[in-house]
Amino acid sequence: MKYTGKMFNNSTSVALLQCAHYDSRRIAEEIERLCAAVKFKVSPGTRVLLKPNLLSSRSAEHLACTHPAFVAAVAAWFVDQGAKVSIGDSPALGTAKGVMRAIGIDEALSGLPVERINFDQSTRVKLAGGVTVDIAQAALDCDMLVNLPRVKAHSQLYVTLGIKNYFGTVVGFQKAWWHLRYGNDAAQFASYLLDLLTVLPAGITLLDGIVAMHDSGPISGRPYSLGLVAGAINPVALDTALMQLLGLDQAKSALWQVCANRGLAGTDPGKLHYPLLKPEEVSVKDFKAPAMLKPVSFNPLRVLVSGCRRYVARVKESS
Repeated sequence: MKYTGKMFNNSTSVALLQCAHYDSRRIAEEIERLCAAVKFKVSPGTRVLLKPNLLSSRSAEHLACTHPAFVAAVAAWFVDQGAKVSIGDSPALGTAKGVMRAIGIDEALSGLPVERINFDQSTRVKLAGGVTVDIAQAALDCDMLVNLPRVKAHSQLYVTLGIKNYFGTVVGFQKAWWHLRYGNDAAQFASYLLDLLTVLPAGITLLDGIVAMHDSGPISGRPYSLGLVAGAINPVALDTALMQLLGLDQAKSALWQVCANRGLAGTDPGKLHYPLLKPEEVSVKDFKAPAMLKPVSFNPLRVLVSGCRRYVARVKESS
């Protein structure tokens, strides 16, 4: 199947760098190197939306979310390029603004001209596979979508890296509905998730792998000091590279398998280009992803409870 969406491209370049600590100044220097290495540029006046992982503020050490120092470093880099920067996501519980306050992103962004937004407005879009979905208007309207995932094990999809993080552009309760409606078939769920990339604006994925989450996830795992930051214009290539250096079995990832079955550029490890460090220079052997995956589907009660919790969280936040 051939795609003509904005996100898919033929880039096979993945930039990898070691970074052991969450120091915003150091990370900003590495962001500059990553972007230069993959030949990514942004023009003054470009409307940039930063899309971190703001899944939940409840996990220990806030491991479920992209680290505030990493987000702030990326934001500062884009501001320095003259871009008009906003930041948002669709958390599992509460709102993006609420999670950003709770985990320290608001504080980290202090002094930077960055607009914090909730994904309140949406547009219904029909994806290539025939499914309709409500996508955040902000994600569709920006000139450039900057994906900021955190490396995490995932109890249902094995691992969450670049591609999975785009699921946050689907607004609120509809994410739980997707799990309920399409989760009985992991490959189908992954296929629809991948279809999101055909309608989203192009940009870059900058990955927070300084401290990852392993064993379980995407909320309840343990910290793993990976000491890595990465960048790629093609998120498929980035996911392939990361699974390789983490020592993970690509066959266990339904999402990666769909990419491979579609013949997308970036799925062949042998054809990836590494302008900075090579995977073998930063590879690890003890990162643990779930050996047994849970069903992707949510039961109806869980979806109902999720909806109620989201409503309560929004009421509390607005009061």
